[in-house]
Amino acid sequence: MEQKHNNGFSYTYSAKEQAEIRKIREKYAQQSEEKDAMARLRYLDAGVTKKAQTVALVLGILGTLILGSGMSLFMSDLGAMLGLDGTLAMLLGVSVGAVGCVLVGLAYPVYHLVLTRARKRIAPEILRLTDELMK
Repeated sequence: MEQKHNNGFSYTYSAKEQAEIRKIREKYAQQSEEKDAMARLRYLDAGVTKKAQTVALVLGILGTLILGSGMSLFMSDLGAMLGLDGTLAMLLGVSVGAVGCVLVGLAYPVYHLVLTRARKRIAPEILRLTDELMK
């Protein structure tokens, strides 16, 4: 009888390639419940802060733009271009600038208000997830 030898080629991947292979595999493998719960916990926690930051930033930027418009009315020829008398442009500029200052000043309290309300709303889910993960 004739015996056949299989002289196949063997190749091993480097450590860097092995890490990349594992990373790709993890994307497609089933995640455990603990990892899923931890990811949900992180997502919920980050969502609360992001929402409050977004609202505060929008309010602050809007207030800054309004303040700048008031300053332009007060300090430049914008009032004259709009057909306003010098005194009227100055009074309107100060009034518009004051509204902008108030909005900028309200950005931080609004941030805390939105953050507190969102935390109250999401607290039961966060507590349930943390209890589940701490078992």
